[in-house]
Amino acid sequence: MKKITLYFLTALFLLALTSFNAHKFYMGIYQVNYAPEKKMLQITTRIFVDDLNKALEKKYKKVTHLGTVKETNEDVLLMQKYLAEKFRIKVNGTAVTMNYLSREMESDVVICYLNVRGISKIKSLETYNAVLLDWDSEQQNITHFTGFGDKESFLFTESATNHVLKL
Repeated sequence: MKKITLYFLTALFLLALTSFNAHKFYMGIYQVNYAPEKKMLQITTRIFVDDLNKALEKKYKKVTHLGTVKETNEDVLLMQKYLAEKFRIKVNGTAVTMNYLSREMESDVVICYLNVRGISKIKSLETYNAVLLDWDSEQQNITHFTGFGDKESFLFTESATNHVLKL
């Protein structure tokens, strides 16, 4: 009887192990805040650093080491170049240049801080966000917009890379 119970429990354990598949969640989080008293857009990005390194390698054909002791200045410049290409904003129909301020690591996430100065009045804010979408089609980027009245959020995906906020 003990052997039958042992075989049953072993079979049940193996069945349980094979029924679970590891699935990674591909999500970036972005915050776009309008500070009218400073005439500034303040932008924060939160991106998984391993996914960002893979995207940079795929796009630029160079292994990068962001967030590690092997990180180089060239790795950071490639990241800035990539973000400038894949995350863009137009204010009132005119493209604006985002200023890269700094970045920090929080566990396995790289947090980048950017801003756009000289924004006195916003009638429309068009955002293009395709960060990591060229690397993995399952990537999703949620962007929260604050400082424009009610908080609004938009989910950027492979099929929805543009969003226009009209004020």
